[in-house]
Amino acid sequence: MINYKQIDKSYFKAYDEIPMLVHVNSHYTLEKINNGLGGFTINEVNVKKYIKDLSKYEIACEYEQSFDISNWVFFMAFDEDIPVGAVTIVSKTDNVNMLEKRNDISVLWDIRVADDYKHKGIGQKLFDKATKWSRQQGFIQMKIECQNNNVPACKFYHKQGAILCKIDEYAYLLDESCKGEIQFIWYLNL
Repeated sequence: MINYKQIDKSYFKAYDEIPMLVHVNSHYTLEKINNGLGGFTINEVNVKKYIKDLSKYEIACEYEQSFDISNWVFFMAFDEDIPVGAVTIVSKTDNVNMLEKRNDISVLWDIRVADDYKHKGIGQKLFDKATKWSRQQGFIQMKIECQNNNVPACKFYHKQGAILCKIDEYAYLLDESCKGEIQFIWYLNL
């Protein structure tokens, strides 16, 4: 049986033990019509399979080095004592660009489920906890960042009712490890 609980920073080491692996089988590509003035289409294209480890970008044990996390909330999923899933929700933090200096939104900062526990409803339950908490705080939207090579996450957010509102082909241009990826920003109206 999977148990869920809100946690504090004393759990960060266990949080970081949960891998955040994306099994990439396809990418979304953009096709611009009339250099974008005519809009664009998004197409799913199969690619050679690979695994992208997002855990190296999100390390809970390091959050306090860069941010005041007093307005952040964390939930974890456990199979008995084994950490199998986690989610971080960010709000009202001055130096978090994703918040756009707004106090009426939260950001789904990180969500992860261990590979052996995927497709068992754990991610859904963690997402539901994030949205419920955000609503309880009075936020009107939850913002979510994803990349074009994380097609399963994009499909999941779409299924939740999130709307793809921003696409940035150059968001990761200066980061060699993800230079060719496209940033997708989703908003979920709460």
